[in-house]
Amino acid sequence: MLPSCAAALGLPGFDNALGLPAASRVCVVMVDGLGRSLLTQRAAHTPFLRAKLQEGQGGIPTTLDAAFPSTTASSLASFGTGLPPGQHGMVGYDVLAPHLDRVVNQLGGWDPDVDPDRWQPFPTIFERMAGTIPVATVSLPQFERSAMTRAALRGSRFIGAETLHARSTAAAQTMAATPRMLLYFYLNDLDKAGHLSGCGSRAWEEALEEVDSCVRRLDAQLPGGTLVLVTGDHGMVDIPEHRRIDFGAEADLIEGVRHTAGEPRMVHLHVEDPARDGAVQRVIDRWRERFGSQAWVMTRKEAVEAGFFGDVREEVLPRIGDILVAVHGEIALYDGRRVRPTAFSMVGQHGSLTKAERLVPLVVFRAGGPTKAKRRRRG
Repeated sequence: MLPSCAAALGLPGFDNALGLPAASRVCVVMVDGLGRSLLTQRAAHTPFLRAKLQEGQGGIPTTLDAAFPSTTASSLASFGTGLPPGQHGMVGYDVLAPHLDRVVNQLGGWDPDVDPDRWQPFPTIFERMAGTIPVATVSLPQFERSAMTRAALRGSRFIGAETLHARSTAAAQTMAATPRMLLYFYLNDLDKAGHLSGCGSRAWEEALEEVDSCVRRLDAQLPGGTLVLVTGDHGMVDIPEHRRIDFGAEADLIEGVRHTAGEPRMVHLHVEDPARDGAVQRVIDRWRERFGSQAWVMTRKEAVEAGFFGDVREEVLPRIGDILVAVHGEIALYDGRRVRPTAFSMVGQHGSLTKAERLVPLVVFRAGGPTKAKRRRRG
C-alpha cells in the first residue's frame, strides 16, 4: 500500500500496484482489527464508509490480503516496509529468536536483548521517502518510542494524541501546514474491543461506529482533495470460552517440542531435534490426529514452498516453526505453560489463513475538506 501512495505522490522508484490516482496529499487510516467480512456484515454501523464504497473507486480494489500470519506485527511490518514477512522477519506475534534460544514478543512486550533495527534491517517506506516530502504518523503517544514502531514504522515525524477527536484534529492541522505530504493515521480501539468482548459484541459495534465517525471527521477536516485510504491489518473471529484449548496440558502434543510460539490461531512448534530421523513427522502425526479436522498442520518447508511468507531470507527461516498449525475451525490453541491465565479470556482472535482473518478492506476517496463541510451544514 505505502509504495502505491508514494507513487501517487509522484515519487520515482515506487510501484503503484493499487492504481491510485495522483495526489499532493495522502492520508492512510489503519484500523487495527478491521476485516473485510466484518465491515460488510456491520455495514449498518458505518454509514459514511458504506456510502463511499457505494460510490465506487474505479479499478482500485476494495479488498486486500493481509500478511501471513494475519496478525498486527507481521501485517504492519509488511505495510511499513512493503516487504513480505519472509524478508522483514516479523513472522508472528511471538517468534523464536534463534540466537537467544527463546521465544520473544514482537508487539507490546519486546525483548530487551533484541535490537529492532537489526531484527528488521530493511529501510521502511517512510525512510525511503525521507528528504523528498514530509511524512508524519498520528497515533497514541505510547507508540512513539515502541520497539514495534522502530522495527516496522520508523522514519516519520510522530504526533501523539490520546483521543480520536484529538488525533483527527492533529492530522488535519498537520496536513494543512504543507502542500504535499503522506500521513499515517493509526486507530487501535476496534481491535481492543474485539479481543476483550468479541467482534459480535455491542462494544465492538460501538467502536466501529466511532471509527466511521472519525473517518467522517477526517473527510470534513482534511484539506479538500486529500486522497484518503482506509484499511485494516487483519480481520477477526470470535472463539467461545469452551473452545479455547490449553494444548500445553496435553503431554502427547508437547512431547518432543522445545519451543511453542505464534498465537492461538497460528501456532509455531519448534522440535527438540528436527534433524533427527522422524522427529518432526511424529509431532505432526500427533497434532493432525488431535486437530486435523480443525487446522492445517504443515511443515516449515511446506509453508515456505506454498509462498505464505513470500521469499524467505536464510536468517529468517529458523524464526519460523518447524511445524505450523493454522487453525480454520472454531478453536484457539494456547500453551498454558507459557501464556498468562488472562490470555484465555480473549474472545476475538486472528492469525490464520481464513478469509475472515486474512482479508481486509480498502476504501479510497477524496476528502471534501472544511469548505465543503461548511456548505453541507448551511444546506
